[in-house]
Amino acid sequence: MTGIKGFQRKMRAMPISARRALASATEKGADEIARMAETLAPEDTGDLVGSIAVTVGPKNTPAHSHPGGTRTVPEGAAAVTAGNGDVRYAHLVEFGTRKAPAQPFFWPAFRVLRKRSETRIKRAMTKAIKEEWNK
Repeated sequence: MTGIKGFQRKMRAMPISARRALASATEKGADEIARMAETLAPEDTGDLVGSIAVTVGPKNTPAHSHPGGTRTVPEGAAAVTAGNGDVRYAHLVEFGTRKAPAQPFFWPAFRVLRKRSETRIKRAMTKAIKEEWNK
């Protein structure tokens, strides 16, 4: 089983210490991606940069940061979003329009830091599981 349901099933089976380690590592990776996206984002008024946010579960992302409005981030996960109720144009900046060229900032940050974040999460999980096993 994949997706959110599979993730939630695995989280319920995981010891509390491993969940804490996962949440901490996930949040740190999301923070790094958000900071890089802020650095890469064009800064006309600063509103776009200010709309880049990290949501750590279990919470909802800001309104209008996802297609369809908001999304619930599950426990142990983190989401990096661009856009909010005031900034509804992040995707237009990222991908461009007929009249304005693309100015990618979000996906380049994600691509650069994805592997690093995944490695951090795997290390944290391995360490937490080993510690739990040796108790």
